[in-house]
Amino acid sequence: MFSLWTLVDPSHTAAHLPWRSTALSRLDGLDAPLLLSLVGPTLAVPDFLTPRPAGYTPALKDELATVRATPLHIVRRDLLAAYAPAPLPDVLRAAAADAQPVLALLETLCNLLHHYWDLALAPVWPQMRLVLEADTTYRARQLAVGGARLLFADMHPNLCWQDGVLHIDKMIGRHRAAAAGRGLLLMPSVFAYKPVPPVSASDPPSLAYPARGLGTLWAPAPAADATALNSLLGAARARLLHLLEAPQPPSNSPANSGSLPAPSLNTSRCYTPPDSSTAPATDGTCSTDAPPSPTN
Repeated sequence: MFSLWTLVDPSHTAAHLPWRSTALSRLDGLDAPLLLSLVGPTLAVPDFLTPRPAGYTPALKDELATVRATPLHIVRRDLLAAYAPAPLPDVLRAAAADAQPVLALLETLCNLLHHYWDLALAPVWPQMRLVLEADTTYRARQLAVGGARLLFADMHPNLCWQDGVLHIDKMIGRHRAAAAGRGLLLMPSVFAYKPVPPVSASDPPSLAYPARGLGTLWAPAPAADATALNSLLGAARARLLHLLEAPQPPSNSPANSGSLPAPSLNTSRCYTPPDSSTAPATDGTCSTDAPPSPTN
């Protein structure tokens, strides 16, 4: 879902301009006005379209199934909240109607997002996945070495860990949320340009944030001279070196059978730091019983 920010307003994510240009050229045949209407005038996105991932690599079909199961009053509430205090645009006006039009709109949105994924995101998912996996590995190492303070130290300028509290600056709403006993789900995202906590303090604690390495995501790979490496190392050793260039999935994984699992709707990975007891909040504060401890 966060990729729609880049389509609607690329000023926050200039690094994604190459992807944006290609994506827009592939959207012929889609209901683009309806798709782009899912981003409100303040760039708010309806919460029900970004469900909490159930695992490390949630499949798109599972995420869409969760969206389809959203209670209709929540669909209506979140769409209205994304545009408040302005009225809904005409393409979303059905959300303010009775149950049947809202149900039809929800099904239309899910089908639209599936087609959008196929056209704009699936072709580049392998390279995005590598960026997300690299960020996950880096954050886990930061947590192990320096605990929560080092984990959040360079995640984003709007984040500050102090005395067991994660402060999030420059947010629209104001609330505090304790994560003791619930953990904090961290989700590096390719398209998020700032920290994105839940809108409601009653939601399970989670935090999407910009992944590292986005500046090189769309850069063309330098051409490799395979013959030079073969001459230096021999064909067998050169092939082994090429195989080690990128993380390889297990032999029985979908990636090794020629397909890749789809990510969640916000093109992010998710993980929960061990013993995490901090929760993000939208006023720049967050309550917690104790700071998370580094892994042993």
